[in-house]
Amino acid sequence: MMTSSATRDEGGVYGPELQFWDDGEEFIIGVDEAGRGPLAGPVVAAAAAFRPDTVIQQVGDSKQLTAKQRELTFSAIKKYSLAYCIIRKEHHVIDEHNILQATRLAMREAVRDVTRQLNCSNPILLVDGRIPPLESGRHYNVIKGDALSFSIGAASILAKVYRDQIMREYDKQFPDYGFAQHKGYPTAHHRSQLLRYGRCPIHRLSFTIAKHNGDRVSIGDLPKRNPDE
Repeated sequence: MMTSSATRDEGGVYGPELQFWDDGEEFIIGVDEAGRGPLAGPVVAAAAAFRPDTVIQQVGDSKQLTAKQRELTFSAIKKYSLAYCIIRKEHHVIDEHNILQATRLAMREAVRDVTRQLNCSNPILLVDGRIPPLESGRHYNVIKGDALSFSIGAASILAKVYRDQIMREYDKQFPDYGFAQHKGYPTAHHRSQLLRYGRCPIHRLSFTIAKHNGDRVSIGDLPKRNPDE
């Protein structure tokens, strides 16, 4: 578990990367996800690797950026990274495997693709939070890594911006739920609309919400919004 951080003079926030680069490591991949908590839509994982001299000013905890800042930084990360990959796992995969395992599946695929692009066999993996080992590379969990590690922060922005784009598109298909605003998270409005209209085709059937009387109900037990689903 790693929690150290350091700030480069140029303004880019790094962390464990500095230690590994100083030790002679060449390839360091940051890994993060977006969408573990929502009641609907996919979970998205991203992985990204950079040269030691790369500086992107807005990379850090993506939650502290405005939506416009994230969009601009998203483009810069794709342009200036050595390699990156974004993977989504849909709601039905989450229901089949559970959210943690679906997240790990997405992360593993993203890491494999970046490793292939870098043509390396055993990279350093800096992974946000407490995700169990991804079964490739040398795995290090970094608590609050999106704010402490440049590579994880970049992966966080890639995952969040990509997922937000997905949920805005779903909002056009299923306008009753407000996906463009809350991105599928369990806000009061989202829960109210679920109870009012029932579930739509992208809701996670294995998740639960509280009914008006306080009892919890599985989303899979709610009626379908689309009878032709």
